[in-house]
Amino acid sequence: MTGILTRPGPLLALAVVALVLVWALAPGLFTSHDPVTGVPADKLLPPDGAHWFGTDHLGRDLFARTVHGTSLSVRAALIAIGVALVAGSGLGLVAGSAGGAVDEVLMRATDVLLAIPGLLLSLAVVTALGFGTVKVAIAVGIASVATFARVMRSQVLRVRHATYVEAARLAGAGRTAVVLRHVLPNAAGPVLALAAVELGAVILAVSALSFLGYGATPPTPEWGSLVAEGRDYLAVAWWYSTLPGLVIVLFVLAVGALGRALTRDGRTDR
Repeated sequence: MTGILTRPGPLLALAVVALVLVWALAPGLFTSHDPVTGVPADKLLPPDGAHWFGTDHLGRDLFARTVHGTSLSVRAALIAIGVALVAGSGLGLVAGSAGGAVDEVLMRATDVLLAIPGLLLSLAVVTALGFGTVKVAIAVGIASVATFARVMRSQVLRVRHATYVEAARLAGAGRTAVVLRHVLPNAAGPVLALAAVELGAVILAVSALSFLGYGATPPTPEWGSLVAEGRDYLAVAWWYSTLPGLVIVLFVLAVGALGRALTRDGRTDR
């Protein structure tokens, strides 16, 4: 982490991520406009001092809707990463520890998941689950399980024959105790780094499903739905979709840069 604070690129990425997280936690600190109720007389106003991102077709302040929509989008991404991390790590841990037929069956199942494009798999799952931000998050998380399972399995295979693991077995520790106390803690680092790197892709997937109408019910703001709402007004209001879209792009780039920096620092420390 110290290395990040000494390099301008990762430091800027950290600042962007921190700003967006504060948006999610306390949107009222950044805007006093109502994100749901608009002023019809102010519809489709371009960006200015009063409305930083302009207004939409109902006269609602787009900056307020973007800031207030951050909470749902970020929460959905964190839920998705949590689902993928827990389920994928569990599968990879069992597969790598058990070996044999169990490993073969679980890895073939992950191969099937990896063969299906992530967004298509998310669409299939969310169609079965129904509409809503949490359901979108679960669908995106399920689509990311296979990646985490593969990484965890590879780390377990690397660790399970280490000297300290063999010593624990010779000392009489049970198989479950060895896996939980020695294998899992030493295999978890790269998987957690993967979670940081994957967060950007998850944000994009959540926003894409929201764009397609599977997210929160209008008029609740959400990043993907804000971009979708502006499609019909691009010719007369370029800012409607463009500025919320730029927020998504900047956040995804910042998360990716920060994740890569953390991964690089972790390798350097080792």
